[in-house]
Amino acid sequence: PAAGAQAGWVLLHCPALRGPAAALRPRHLRTLLLADHLAQLLRAQGVGVRLVPALTEEGSQEVLRRLHVDWPSGSGGSALPDTISALKRALGRSPCAAACEQGPGTAALPEDVICKVHLKSFVEQQGLVGYDPNLDVLLVTEGKLRSLAELQQAVLQCAVSNPVALPASRFPDIGSCCSIVHVVSCEEEFQQQQLDLLWRILDPGAHTALQKHLVCGPVKVTNPSSPIGADQYFQLRKRQMYEASVMKYGELAQDEAWTEVIDTLTVAAIRFEMLSTAHRSQITLDLEDSSISTKGTKSGAFVMYNCARLATLFDTYQRAVEQGTYPALPPVSELDFSCLREEGEWLLLFNYLLPFPEVLQQAAQLPAPAKGIRITANTETVCKFLIQLSMDFSSYYNRVHVLGEPFPHLFDQMFARLQLLGAVRDIFHSALATLHLPPLSQI
Repeated sequence: PAAGAQAGWVLLHCPALRGPAAALRPRHLRTLLLADHLAQLLRAQGVGVRLVPALTEEGSQEVLRRLHVDWPSGSGGSALPDTISALKRALGRSPCAAACEQGPGTAALPEDVICKVHLKSFVEQQGLVGYDPNLDVLLVTEGKLRSLAELQQAVLQCAVSNPVALPASRFPDIGSCCSIVHVVSCEEEFQQQQLDLLWRILDPGAHTALQKHLVCGPVKVTNPSSPIGADQYFQLRKRQMYEASVMKYGELAQDEAWTEVIDTLTVAAIRFEMLSTAHRSQITLDLEDSSISTKGTKSGAFVMYNCARLATLFDTYQRAVEQGTYPALPPVSELDFSCLREEGEWLLLFNYLLPFPEVLQQAAQLPAPAKGIRITANTETVCKFLIQLSMDFSSYYNRVHVLGEPFPHLFDQMFARLQLLGAVRDIFHSALATLHLPPLSQI
């Protein structure tokens, strides 16, 4: 798309962020990292993205910052009270809403309950498909209306950024320009369906009818003595990453650069652990066995290591050029690619370089379901692509000397290989950027 032209808007809503930071568990982390990755993929395709809810507490901001998650923070804006009042008025007019009478002998209701809403009859009357049959009566609280108001505001901002939108809703200025995706763990799905229906009842606009749910499978943690928090999980993997590095390289200088490397490797390990499985499938986190996340070829650390090998290769070549050992790389038009005769070279070209744009495009697809409200996205595509690329690059690189003896008759082949590997390096960098992982120049 042309610069500045938006190919529509997607609003990604992650209800896991509404609780306090201390309550964040690995299962919440999965939805969060998935939403963060999806946002990057959509933006790369020219789609506008809004992330909801804005973070209000320091603790959550800190946990997210450590994981390189780029999430907006703020108080929710000055217009929130007005939006909440508008939703309350809509509630007062709604035929689905009923006052909560206290019958004799019934348990007292929580204080912040405003009224109750009959969801089941609404689903039947509207002929909606895909909702849990156990949805019945919802007690509407201030908190639930506040959540809806935040979503409402975000949709409004999308409409303002996209002036072609037509007001198709009793809340002015909101058009059908924005698709809404709730990214939830399977444990949060039921509650999110309740909110989804409440929003449809209170605001029967085109955008509320476009709500979709992207549901993540369970995250099982093996042998935890007590429920493990997102932050503990990060610290544990960081310690394991540090120990694995000490075993590999010996005691290292504890300088800032090294700490940053360990941090980035930890984030890579966690992101690959959470994102290289299809989002509907269960993930099992083995907390004791760190080799999966720190050493194995399926790990984020393995991908980062291979990306760093490319950085080292180009550094070495650059230094050799400065010392006069090799000539500088000629322009592409002067290179002779017929020198690339290795099977591994063609593998890199046909399996990775050529299909890469399509891989990114597929990973950003959010296909509407034929019926129902659940969508399936290919959120594991990029991680799997990087793992395969790392394995094929690694076996090629271990077999071939790219920088050979400095004899002029070998230069053509060396130049062609450097050009190819330069393109591979660019792909590593672009793919890692969708995971908010900076490439490491050395490990």
